[in-house]
This record gives sequence, C-alpha cells and structure tokens, in this order.
Amino acid sequence: MTTTAGTPASIAAPVSQSERITIIDSLRGFAILGILLMNIPGFGLPGPAGFDPTVRHEFGTINFTVWRLVEWIPEGTQRALFSMLFGAGIILFIERQQKRIEGIRPADYFVRRQLWLMFFGLVDVYLLLWWGDILFDYGAYGLIIFTFRKLSPKALIIAASVCFLMMMLRETRDLYQDKAMIRKGERAAAIDTTKTKLTLQQKEDLGAMKEFMESTRHEKKVEKMEKAIRKTTGSYADLYEFRTSIYLDVLVKYMYMSIWDVLMFMFLGMAFFKLGIITGQAPVKIYWLLAIVGLGLGLTISWFRLQSLIRYQFNWFEYVKNIQFDLYTVSRTLRSLGIFGLLMLMYRSGVFKWLFALMRPVGQMAFTNYLTQSLICGIIFYGVGFGLYGKLQRYEVYYVVGAVWLLQIIWSHIWLRYFYFGPLEWLWRSLTYWKKQPFVKKG
Repeated sequence: MTTTAGTPASIAAPVSQSERITIIDSLRGFAILGILLMNIPGFGLPGPAGFDPTVRHEFGTINFTVWRLVEWIPEGTQRALFSMLFGAGIILFIERQQKRIEGIRPADYFVRRQLWLMFFGLVDVYLLLWWGDILFDYGAYGLIIFTFRKLSPKALIIAASVCFLMMMLRETRDLYQDKAMIRKGERAAAIDTTKTKLTLQQKEDLGAMKEFMESTRHEKKVEKMEKAIRKTTGSYADLYEFRTSIYLDVLVKYMYMSIWDVLMFMFLGMAFFKLGIITGQAPVKIYWLLAIVGLGLGLTISWFRLQSLIRYQFNWFEYVKNIQFDLYTVSRTLRSLGIFGLLMLMYRSGVFKWLFALMRPVGQMAFTNYLTQSLICGIIFYGVGFGLYGKLQRYEVYYVVGAVWLLQIIWSHIWLRYFYFGPLEWLWRSLTYWKKQPFVKKG
C-alpha cells in the first residue's frame, strides 16, 4: 500500500517502528505490570482486609511484611508513572496526526479516541466488574489536558504544582473536617444529659462521631469482609450489584481527588516529554536528582506515615484524631518521581537493555494487558470463576501477580511477532478512525 501525507491511508496507517519511542513503550510496560501489584488486594482480598492487615490478624506474619513493603515503596507509584506516560502520549498522538493532516481532524480523532477510552472504562467496571478502573478517568481527564498541550514545559510544571497544592489542600481539608466532627461529638458526649437536654445539632454531632467510631471497630471491619466474600463469590447478579456499587459509592469523592492526582502527573508527563526527560535525552544528573531526592524523602515520609497507622492499629478514628497531617500525597508524589528517576538511570546505564527490551512489547499492548488483568483476576477470584476471593493469604495473591506478569510478557512478545497491535489496541484504533486498521503483519 502506498501512502501520501494527508490521504486516508496515511492517516490510518499503523505507527511504524521508526516512529515508536522505545523507552516510552518500555516504561509503559513497567507501569502496566506494576499497576496489578497495586490492584491485586482489590481483586483478591476481602473488603477492608485488602488494605488493613488487622482485619485478618496479620501482624507478626509474612503477610504483614508483604503489606508493609508494598505500601512503603511502590504503592501508588505505577499509576503515577502511567499518568505521566499518558500525558506524553497525548502530545505524541497529536504531533503524529499533524504531520499527516491539517485542520481540526487531529483534534476530532483525539476526542473520539478519548470517548472510546471512556466506553472501555465502563466495560471494565460494568462487565469485567473492576471497581478500581482508571480508563474512564483517563478518557475524561485527557479531554481536559488536551487544551494545555501547547504550553511551555515551565508552564506545564507550574500547572502540575497547582494540582499538587490542590491535592494537599483537599487532603488537609478532609482531615480537619473529620477532626472537627470528632471534637464536636466529644463535646456533645461530655454534656450531662440528666441536667441539660441536647440540642438537635448536638445530637447530630454525637451521632456522626459515633457512626465514625463504629465504622473503625474491628467487628465492623470483619462484618464488611464477610459481606464482601459472600457477595463476590455468589451469583453474577450479587457480584454485579456489589462491585458496581463500590465503584459508584466512591466515584464522586474519588474523582474530586483523582482529577488533581491524574492531571498533575499528566502535566508532568507532557513537560518531561518536551524537555526530553521521559525519552532519556536529559542529562544524567536530572535522573540522579529525581532518584535520590524522590526516593530519599519519599520513602522516609512514607515510613513515618505507615508507623502512625501501625501505632493506632489501623483505627481510623484514633488516627484522624491524633495526627496533624496526612502526608500520603507528598510521599506518593516523591516516591513516584524517585522510581521514575531510578528506571531512567537503569535505562541510561545500558546494563539493563535486556530488561527494557523485555518490557517493550508489554507496553505496546498496555491497553490489552490492562483489561485482560481484570478478566484474568475476575476468573480467578470471582464466584463466576474459580471463586478464590478471600481464600488466599496476602502473600499468596502475589503469586497470582507473578503468574499474570509471566503470561503477559510471553504473550505480548509472541503476539507482536505476527500483528501490528494488541487486539484491543487494534479495536480502539479502528473505532477512533472509524476504519478497519491493518492488523496482520505480512511476511
């Protein structure tokens, strides 16, 4: 097939190997596998037990060690790395389109691309029943970030800093709202009701505090865990109602926080792409700075944050009442930049060429691999499959992670020998251009 710039064939042609930026593909591979490391408690561990080792009495066991290592080092970082790569990918997509065609058609294709991504996010939530889906978020927020694509790197970093401050303000506001609720409730509880009748407001304050306190009791957590096991391992109808309800229950609050979270790292990804940082072209000292400062400060702050949770035995009532700041956002941001810096140092060293080559096909098929993680874990853990939800210990669910990693690495390498794209990448691209794309490699 011969193509000329601006013709339909050239517009819809698959990305050639010469156009691909291999380090971005490799980083995307690391991120997509790392995301499963973070998501597996939500897939396989029952309810609050996934994120609270006191529910199943894991203190002093290998399960607690696993929990602490995951929460201390990688937690939240792979999603951040993926957001950065998504931001860089927006610029790549538009630049490639503008080389081929003029006018508004590149923007038209981009909007279609994002809307189809949102559709696939809904498939992940409502068909594959993964309440932690990120595709819908990326589809929606990508439409926002698109308008900032022409900003200078400096302006993009400023925008990322504003998002970071908004996250910090929201996190601190939520903390101090809860602290105020506890104070008001305690004041109402201290009133001698034999002498003074509580006002309606005082009754509400007392009720809110008691409800908050009750939700943190061990017995309540166990009750939630048992319900999660019963619903997840039951019929598809029960599973559907339970898992989609979780998504809807947290959607509004989560999106209020996640918009700043995702936009911050997308802005950074766009800035890093324009500066050559994310493509490995920046001076090595930049990556050393990110790795040393990011991991040094991030891991330190993360350690002290986890120590506070452990000290208060994961009793959120006591934790909120006694801490002054919840440093999760600071910790996660620093650790994410630190791990990115470390990966880039590994890449620049040349010693790990084999590892980045191993990850490259996984990243080229990131969309397919992300959704198949939901499918595979659903088959393994849900009642409509093997029903292992709640039956494995914490350390055992990471065996599942290792098995899925191995499967996706092998199948990504084999698949891309014969096809231009992963199956869902091909479908997504075909829907974006509303034209069937080349799929099978010839010869």
